[in-house]
Amino acid sequence: MSEGRKSWFRRHVETALIKGLTRAYSTVQVNPEKFLLQLQTAYRLPISGYHGVYSLEAGELDVVADSIIRSGMKVAAVEGAGFGLGGLLTIVPDLGILSAITMRTIQKLSLVYGFQFNTDDEIAELWIAAASAAGVDVSRELLEKEVVNKFVPRVIQRIAARASTEVVEKWAGRLIPLTSSAIGAALNYWFVRAWGQRAKAHFRQRYVFLRQRARQSGLLNAQDQPNLPTAAGPGGAIVPL
Repeated sequence: MSEGRKSWFRRHVETALIKGLTRAYSTVQVNPEKFLLQLQTAYRLPISGYHGVYSLEAGELDVVADSIIRSGMKVAAVEGAGFGLGGLLTIVPDLGILSAITMRTIQKLSLVYGFQFNTDDEIAELWIAAASAAGVDVSRELLEKEVVNKFVPRVIQRIAARASTEVVEKWAGRLIPLTSSAIGAALNYWFVRAWGQRAKAHFRQRYVFLRQRARQSGLLNAQDQPNLPTAAGPGGAIVPL
């Protein structure tokens, strides 16, 4: 593919990702109450609320997180195979749906490690995790200076710019007739896997930090659950890592 066509393709990919992620921010939300029930029944976690995850070892949550990532990968692969039949013509709708699948996966991972998204700070932290999954380092100074409804669109633009550069070479294979369906499935599978693993690492690091700090301050022992906010540090402030 020529450099000129790559640039054209990258612009379309970036636009599709911005639209998809913006739609995911506005309309695609995991219901925390329903997901808690799923954690209790399907995954058999012995918790009564999200604060209860701090009484569990990280390894128990990792098993659930890995299962959620695999589920997202399978859904994305099926979606990619279907849209892949259309080759380049279906890139935009495919990336829109893929963005929603990926963000729902990230939201579920956030909840697995005890981080909800009820407040502006928690919503912002969720998108910082999404940026981390995309390989984008978002300065917390930006968050401190802006309200969440301005902060999130800026993060989405950075994510889309980085992701479009990262995937444009791989998605170019969808221009090839007959093979585009298989390529679409494989690329979507890879996309959710890569983002899911990076998001998992982000949430796990924060979980371990808060759990250790709770024990050091005497708020948690081997038998007790912590008396901590589920998504941040004391007072709802975002905890720096």
